[in-house]
Amino acid sequence: MTTLDYSKLDQPETAQSSFYPRRNWTATAPGARDHTILVDEGVSLSCRFFPAGLKTAGGASPTILFFYGNGETAPDYDDIAPIYNQIGVNFFVADYRGYGMSGGSPAFSTMLSDAVKVLQSLKAILAEADIRGQVFVMGRSMGRHAAFELAAGPDRDDSIAGVIIESGRPTLGQFTNGLGPHEAESFQAAYRDKVSSISIPVLVIHGEIDNLAPVGEAEAMYREIRSSDKRMVTIPGAGHNDLLYRGINEYFTAIREFCHPGA
Repeated sequence: MTTLDYSKLDQPETAQSSFYPRRNWTATAPGARDHTILVDEGVSLSCRFFPAGLKTAGGASPTILFFYGNGETAPDYDDIAPIYNQIGVNFFVADYRGYGMSGGSPAFSTMLSDAVKVLQSLKAILAEADIRGQVFVMGRSMGRHAAFELAAGPDRDDSIAGVIIESGRPTLGQFTNGLGPHEAESFQAAYRDKVSSISIPVLVIHGEIDNLAPVGEAEAMYREIRSSDKRMVTIPGAGHNDLLYRGINEYFTAIREFCHPGA
């Protein structure tokens, strides 16, 4: 599998047209805990943790490390996170640079490298809270890039028990803007190889009529992923941003069964 130099995707004009950072933060939601994670000198990310049950020390509930879609922020999930808790899952949302209350400015390469640092910090947070359940990574839309980074490749952290991709596809999209056609296609091909190399359990959730990430591309991704333990759930009548509205029961049933195998 080719090692990619993602810094080539960090041209300022590409970042300005690819990221839509929002400065948004709210008072800590009931039952949640806020964290800041240092990812670079003078740069920290704002994060919000929604534990399913810290009242019981030594709990073994699984945890989802969640990377959201473009234009969203961690507080946007204050109303959704309790549903994860209801299915027995701890929910940890990390902002990107320039989003929420995070410092710095977003770039493709740091979005990936920061994901590794967030995972390491999350593991320390869980250890301190004596939560010993498995850790799953989940990426929605643009967040798929961070999730793929943690789930794929020979250097993958063994603590990741599985990956969930919602409304995602195995492409770099407009992040290759500014590259020559040959170099852009080389990046895209290497990225598809990276995604297909995933060997841990995989859950793909996608909308049937997604116009931004066509379901056919998600289906092809699902077929090509190497893992033998994989499942795809297509939400009927759903587009890119209304999966919960169109199929909330199917959505969370799939996540519950994935994070609680054999339960």
